[in-house]
Amino acid sequence: PTVLRDGPHGIGSVQRFIHADPEAHYFTLQDHPAYADAFRRIAVFDVVVNNADRKSGHCLLGRDGRIWAVDHGITFHVMPKLRTVIWEFAGEPIPSSILADLEAFRQRLNDGTSLVRTLQRLLSDAEIEALRERVDTLLARRTFPHPDPHRRHIPWPPV
Repeated sequence: PTVLRDGPHGIGSVQRFIHADPEAHYFTLQDHPAYADAFRRIAVFDVVVNNADRKSGHCLLGRDGRIWAVDHGITFHVMPKLRTVIWEFAGEPIPSSILADLEAFRQRLNDGTSLVRTLQRLLSDAEIEALRERVDTLLARRTFPHPDPHRRHIPWPPV
């Protein structure tokens, strides 16, 4: 979980520390069937927030057995900047449960909701509109996107 806090340099975000296996990350876990749904959800999340830095080591296996996605510092840019190591699902249909969550999220992005008011404090109008467009595109296509062949689509270093 990530929350807003006012700190010594102004408003910022704080994430809960996750006790995790330091040897386990996306590259070591990607073929494990128990984590496929979690990685699909992370992949969709990264498209929605336009994550430019999804490294393998940003997918932690917690002591609770869950996959935790951390480090979302390079997100929400207006220009397409998706860089991730999670491309294995490219071209596959997005599962219906994730599409339902996206539909519900899109409904909450309507003007005037508390979510939009919160986003307006943190993002520019252009960033919010780009967020809506990314969600709309995913809902229209209903498939995981392919990497853009004309730009770098893997972060460095990948772990």
